[in-house]
Formats: sequence, C-alpha cells, structure tokens
Amino acid sequence: MTPFLAECFGTAIVIVIGNGVVANVLLPKTKGNNSGLNSIILGWTMAVFIGVYFSSKISGAHLNPMVTISLATAGKFAWSLVPLYILAQISGAMMGAFIVWMVYKDHFNETQDQAVILACFATGPAIRNLPQNFIVETMASFVFMLAIFYIQPASADLGALGALPVAFLVAGIGYGLGGPTGFAINPARDFGPRIMHNLLPIKGKGHSDWAYSLIPMLGPIVGGILASIIYVHFLQ
Repeated sequence: MTPFLAECFGTAIVIVIGNGVVANVLLPKTKGNNSGLNSIILGWTMAVFIGVYFSSKISGAHLNPMVTISLATAGKFAWSLVPLYILAQISGAMMGAFIVWMVYKDHFNETQDQAVILACFATGPAIRNLPQNFIVETMASFVFMLAIFYIQPASADLGALGALPVAFLVAGIGYGLGGPTGFAINPARDFGPRIMHNLLPIKGKGHSDWAYSLIPMLGPIVGGILASIIYVHFLQ
C-alpha cells in the first residue's frame, strides 16, 4: 500500500464510521435515532482510532490536511508531499461520505429536514456567528495539534493501543470544545462530504451552505499553523 492509498482509505474509514454514526443518530427510522451526543462522540473516537491504526505504518496517519500542513510548517514533514496527502484525504472523505449515503439512502428519503441531511455530511454552528465560529474552530484545532506534537506515533511500542491517545484526544475536543461548531478540526472531513452533499441526488436536501464552509476549512489550518509556530519556537 502506498502512502496515498493509506491516507485515502484511512480517511474514508474515519468518515464512514464518524458520519455514519451521525446519520444513525439524526436520521428518522434508524436503530440509533435520537441516541444523542455521547453516541456521536464515541463514534468519532472509534473512527479515528481505526483510521489511525489502519494507516499509521504506511503514511503516518495524518488523515487531516491540518495535520499535514502543521507538520510541514514545523519541519517534520516534506512540503513536496503535502499536495499528494491533501488530495488523498479529500478523496477519501468523499468516498466515505458516498458510502454513508448508500447505506442510509432510504432514511435520507424519509426526512425533509434539510439541516439534518446536511449535518450527516458536514458541520454547522449551533449559533451562526461566523467570526466567533472561526475562533472556535481555530482554538479547537490549536489545542488538538499542540497535543499531537507530544503523542508518540501509533506504530511505536504498543501496537493497536498506540492509536488510543489520538482517539481520546478527539473525544476530549468533542466534549470540551465541540458544542459551538461540531468540532470539524479537519478540513477534509468537512469539505469532502460537503462536495458529496452537493453532488448526490438526495430528495429535498437543500443547499450545501458553502457560505459557512470556509470556517471548517480555514479555521483548522490557522489553528494548526499557530500550534506549529508555538511548538517550534517555545515548547520544542
């Protein structure tokens, strides 16, 4: 397996499980309907754990353009590989979103709630205030990336258990900072599925809210770069 495929399929796994849990909780007539926030955060925790374990030995398990750009900014990853990794991550996210739609197709057809349909693909704010939403995504990503710098690679020493710190970090960010915006902390996680929401023939889906899409795309990158700068100049 090449690093491109590892990043692509690893990100697809994250989206299939993560967005799949969101669909299971939010869409009508599913077995998990209305099972709540704990189910969603647990689902994303498991999604990241499996995605990281799957891809860590091949690609380093970035699975996130913010992580890739931040590591390159810190001098820990080659800038020449950044476009390839980001392309793989966005492609994987699109693939994962397509699989979620295929699995829950009947349930998407059962709802006319446009906000619920979009939430199964992309993030959105609880209170729409774009400057504040940007700050939230930036700060959540800053905390996430700063912690990543101190986590040992998942391939070291502990085997599968090596992926647990990153998974627990996602859970902590979700519980502590996820309320205002749904904690994208990953541009590919939002952008790839939002593209699929725009393209797929979903009945009554409404618009894909591209006006908001820059927040989960740019906020994490800014937060990640800030974390890199502080790590390199003050904490390394």
